[in-house]
Amino acid sequence: MKAAKFLLIVIGLSLSTVLMAQEGLISFAMKLGSKLDSMSVKGVDRRYIDAPARPWQLIVRGNVSQTIVSMKNDGTAAGEYYDARTQLRTVPSQHIGLWAGYRGYGIGYTVNVGGDKGSLLTFGATGGAFGLNVRIHTFENSRPTVNIESNLISEKQAEEIANAVLIDPIRVKTVTADGYYMFNGKKFSYAAAYDQSVIQRRSAGSLMAGLMYNYTHINYASDSNCDLVYIMEGLGRVKLWQGSVGAGYAYNWVPAKGLLVNVMAMPMLTFVNKLKAYGYTTNLEEVMADPTFWRTDISDEDWDKWYYENVRITPAGEQTFNSGLSIGFDARASLTYNFGRYFFNAYGQFNNIRYHHNSATGYVNDWFVNTAIGIRL
Repeated sequence: MKAAKFLLIVIGLSLSTVLMAQEGLISFAMKLGSKLDSMSVKGVDRRYIDAPARPWQLIVRGNVSQTIVSMKNDGTAAGEYYDARTQLRTVPSQHIGLWAGYRGYGIGYTVNVGGDKGSLLTFGATGGAFGLNVRIHTFENSRPTVNIESNLISEKQAEEIANAVLIDPIRVKTVTADGYYMFNGKKFSYAAAYDQSVIQRRSAGSLMAGLMYNYTHINYASDSNCDLVYIMEGLGRVKLWQGSVGAGYAYNWVPAKGLLVNVMAMPMLTFVNKLKAYGYTTNLEEVMADPTFWRTDISDEDWDKWYYENVRITPAGEQTFNSGLSIGFDARASLTYNFGRYFFNAYGQFNNIRYHHNSATGYVNDWFVNTAIGIRL
């Protein structure tokens, strides 16, 4: 009997604890919601910026993106000049996903549904006067466009090189992070243009400040890519870092009720411009001196087997180069249409990163277009 009473007391205390915890969580959620509600319109001119009555957002998002890596090298081999150009152009990739949040603060997830087989990871946070974005794109390319102009090879050989498929693909990773702060947060809203957590009622503009960080890693250093390393004069891996600061202007134009057009333009001063080059030596000239290299009486399969068994690359050290200050440009545009509880948005951005190392130069172009349709709950 005593044991039964004790058990009932324990069960009662447990239920009370659970109920108190639930009440605490509910109370916390209500306080947080009230805080976010007040933050969304705090200090703003309600004639220009207004918060929707329904605070929750459920958004279906789509993304189309492409990365282009171009490398160029002018050099000499066997006393002859050559011009080698390599371009990696991914098939435009498509991603689709869902995002859910309260007053613009939430979480989302996207999956690849077409294009290159790489991965794309994005993060974003926006407020009335600020915006933060991070985009990470990783991909591989086995069919680079390689154009070589030289007296060393025939037009047929150049065409075969241009259409070659690499056994070991070139691996590329790009990371882009940018942040903005708008000085006229009272009348101008960044969030209205890029996450629709508030609504811009009247046209307004703002001076802005921004920071941008770019990182790119290009890696094709493998024995099977010995010929590519050779024509790039021993350059097998490249890491690039760029940090920029800028000031510019953004404008929200409201030509009709519910319609918003945003444009942003910001010159950027790049104060960090670092390149780390990984050098390699190859034995390609030794392999080319072997009579087997020039044989035409063996099958392509046997020749390839012999070739890849003999070519080698060897690490030859690494160097870091720091370039001086440079001027760049950052631009973004957005279109938003609000109709009742629903809204549509599309915006795009383009980034260009350049590098040079001895006679090798190149650039990375990275662009994307995001589209979204959402409902407020």
